[in-house]
Amino acid sequence: MTIAADPTADAPATDTAPADRLAIRIGGEADTIRVLTAAVAEGALPDVFVSGGQLVHLSRVSGAADPGDQQPTALPVRADPVTAPALAFLLAHHTYVHRLKKDKETGELAEVEASPTKTALSAVLSSRYWPGVRPLAGIVGSPVLRPDGTLLHTTGYDPATSLYYAPTTPMPPIPAVPTGDQVEQAREFVLGSLLRDFPFVAPADRANHLALLFAPILRPYLGCLTPFGLISATTQSSGKTLLAEIPGYLYGSKNLVWRKGDDSELEKSITSALHSPAPIMLWDNIAEGSVVSSAVLAQLLTSPQWSARMLGSSGAGFTAVNDRLWLATGNNIRLGGDMATRTVLVRLDPNDPHPDQRDQSRFGIPHLDSWLKHPANRVTVLRHLLILVMDWINAGAPRSGHTMRQFTSWAQAAGGLLAHHGIDGFLDNLADMREADDEDAEWVAFLARWHELNHDRPVTSRHLRQQAEIDIVNGAPVDQWEGAFLTDDQGRIPSTKSIGRILTGHIGRWHGDYVLRSAMDTHAKARVFWTETRTTCEQATDEAGDHHSAEGQHDLWQ
Repeated sequence: MTIAADPTADAPATDTAPADRLAIRIGGEADTIRVLTAAVAEGALPDVFVSGGQLVHLSRVSGAADPGDQQPTALPVRADPVTAPALAFLLAHHTYVHRLKKDKETGELAEVEASPTKTALSAVLSSRYWPGVRPLAGIVGSPVLRPDGTLLHTTGYDPATSLYYAPTTPMPPIPAVPTGDQVEQAREFVLGSLLRDFPFVAPADRANHLALLFAPILRPYLGCLTPFGLISATTQSSGKTLLAEIPGYLYGSKNLVWRKGDDSELEKSITSALHSPAPIMLWDNIAEGSVVSSAVLAQLLTSPQWSARMLGSSGAGFTAVNDRLWLATGNNIRLGGDMATRTVLVRLDPNDPHPDQRDQSRFGIPHLDSWLKHPANRVTVLRHLLILVMDWINAGAPRSGHTMRQFTSWAQAAGGLLAHHGIDGFLDNLADMREADDEDAEWVAFLARWHELNHDRPVTSRHLRQQAEIDIVNGAPVDQWEGAFLTDDQGRIPSTKSIGRILTGHIGRWHGDYVLRSAMDTHAKARVFWTETRTTCEQATDEAGDHHSAEGQHDLWQ
């Protein structure tokens, strides 16, 4: 087969093209661009896929893996963007690109193998439309559940999911319909061996961790976002890092660095991390007592796609699908901003002054960290998890009634899966999550004291600022807010204008039993604020209902 672009294509030519390679005849620059674009668009290059309009090439990698990817065996293949040199390489190895050249002595035209110019190659790659090239949604190193409930566990490209399955370790067949004995053995292994010796505070913490552990398997099936997983312990050596490493060993993970209060650095870190194929992103051992509060992270968790401008570039920047599981570990970690409603909490408390000295010979799996490094053991864990998933699928994939912001689809599936196997407690520690929300706790104290001082009387931000001033009574300072007034990062009371902006951002938002209301005072030409309690709102609702009921009765008698 020959694809010709040269105007003299009808001229006689010597057939020197290798029989196993597609022959592509190029000519002038414009014709070369057209013919190469057509050849690539028709799928002429093997192992080339399209992702987000960009061509990528799957290839094996020699040498050591990325040291940041914390997985004993890295994915055996990777997807790299096709650049102009990469396209020249692929064309040279998989096609026979040639042009017609006139012999100076005989004047006859003959085929001469050629390489397109860099300009032509770059022009070809500028296209974003590749109809004949297979789409690539990602590379997975472990079996996952397809949208139709079947299991993807055959090596290679899967058209149903657009995923490429490249197992890090050979996986034996998983029964599509597990037997009762297989399901019971899987449940006993996961609960009675794998997780038995972690000092979970309550059943909710174990159930929440299991839900996160199942998340990478369920993601293609559910096609939804997963929340942030926070593993917080009371002390060192509680097992929080090992608990986070379990999904890392099974699916592959990448360690990230948490920089407190620096959202610009966090944005760069996330952008860099999303260039890695690792499905688990882990901030391990955040500084003790830190407050995880980030508008960047909060936005990431609820966004299907992540976009960021590349450093030193004024172009469109970098865009990636947010299909990862984001985890963090630390001791006594607190939450702030909007993170509480985006987080699944897993708490550990060994209640032991020396948890690192526990006798591991008594553990369900002694030295679990070393045990997980052996491929056969990771296969054992994955097999048991997959059996539990397939049994749930065969039962009709029942859902629970959990709701959780943008993560309700995940929560209901995970809750249903756990309930199907008799594992209780999923998301039962939401009240503890709110207690871990430092910012919400500050607002509860602030609004409670506001209500005590002003009741439901509307006041301006200027009035509040004046109330926050420390009075001197009988030579002693008196703070009528009793330390509950909002302060900035330096512990100072904000200006009147700043207070107004801060309050405006919380209008209508409940903090505990208090909510902030606001309106414009037309006489004072200023915005006023007041607080209401849950009891006040319920009474107002009841009174409104009684009023409408009375009106209905009156209309009926008329």
